[in-house]
Amino acid sequence: MKFIATDVLDTQQKMVDRATAQLEKPGFAIDPYFYRSHVTYQTELEHIIYKSWLYAGHISQIAANGDYFLFDIGEDSIIICRDSNGEVRAMHNICRHRGARVCEEASGNRRAFVCPYHGWGYGTDGTLKAARDMHVMEGFKPENYSLKQVRLVVFQGMIFINCDPEAPDFVKPLSNISAQLGAYDLENAKIAEAKTYRVDANWKLCLENYLECYHCASSHKHYAKLHTLQALAHKVKPINEAMWARAEEMTGVAGIADEYYGYYNDSADFGACSYHSRYALYDGIQSGSKDGSPVAPLMGNMKGYDGGAGDFQMGPLTFMLNYPDHCVLYRFIPRSITETDMELVWYVNGDAEEGVDYNKEDLTWLWHNTTLEDEFIITRNSEGVNSQFFEPGPYHPEHESTLNEFVTWYLKALSQLQAS
Repeated sequence: MKFIATDVLDTQQKMVDRATAQLEKPGFAIDPYFYRSHVTYQTELEHIIYKSWLYAGHISQIAANGDYFLFDIGEDSIIICRDSNGEVRAMHNICRHRGARVCEEASGNRRAFVCPYHGWGYGTDGTLKAARDMHVMEGFKPENYSLKQVRLVVFQGMIFINCDPEAPDFVKPLSNISAQLGAYDLENAKIAEAKTYRVDANWKLCLENYLECYHCASSHKHYAKLHTLQALAHKVKPINEAMWARAEEMTGVAGIADEYYGYYNDSADFGACSYHSRYALYDGIQSGSKDGSPVAPLMGNMKGYDGGAGDFQMGPLTFMLNYPDHCVLYRFIPRSITETDMELVWYVNGDAEEGVDYNKEDLTWLWHNTTLEDEFIITRNSEGVNSQFFEPGPYHPEHESTLNEFVTWYLKALSQLQAS
């Protein structure tokens, strides 16, 4: 649903009151108001999205000095660049003169970023190098008008940004999952494919769908044949316990099955989620592929297949599902109140050669098709929840427990704001 009616009487106080009232109904889906309210959407961007740690890209995308790519969030654009000294930087794509974007192409290599409007030029570190004729302005100092920098962390080859200058540390929360994530040597991995799926739905509907597997058995038939996550825990407990018992020996990675829960309400700081667990694939399944067989060489330090998959979360909107032979990253980014970018990135071993060690179509088949199925159900979900007649129902206590965690965290963030 691309267009929704605007509530001309909407206010921040109304949003705070709705969030507070919703918290008094734990275990229930949220009111349609939170998907339709323009006040809420702008508040989400300012107080949730821009204050959270978000995956921006991989270090391989800026291998050489001057390499850059753009990361777009909502209506904003951020330049991720390796400057002329080799330092990785993140900068707002906004000229300090009159606000024009200084970079339009999605990626490339630059010696400088030059505003197309009035010609102000910036170095790859964001320093203002040229501002034509501004010397006639008394007191003008170029050093006061560099591109605004964005907080940035590089962790195991992945680049995370946070638009809040006062953002809490993210390295320490991530260190709690570093051993398990490190098994895949993502710093030296190769991006085999990346796809962005633009979904006509509010970002929360896309994220909510990812956070529950209640829909997996009915909406993802092929996925459900491979992954035990679609079943109630007690039904697949023997399969999981058998996988956990052999995981270290089969993969050669100490602690590969150790769990860490630090997401949403249990995160170290706001917007700094970190999480890992390992769950079993069904007997005979080795990887997430069309037939469950390996589709690429083993990743990083992995020595074999244990019949398991690593489930990771890094920040509130970034997730990974890591098989021994490839990793799949999911990122959810709001683009408008009714549009969301779901980006998928497939990683393989850094030495793997396309056409020799892996076939891109085989590698991406499962999660590309699963995402198309998700797009179908999310769009229908959006159409339904935007109806004036929708009445939210209860969450499943097990299948939708993580979704419930997110919703509680989200509502608390809104309810604690002071209405202005």
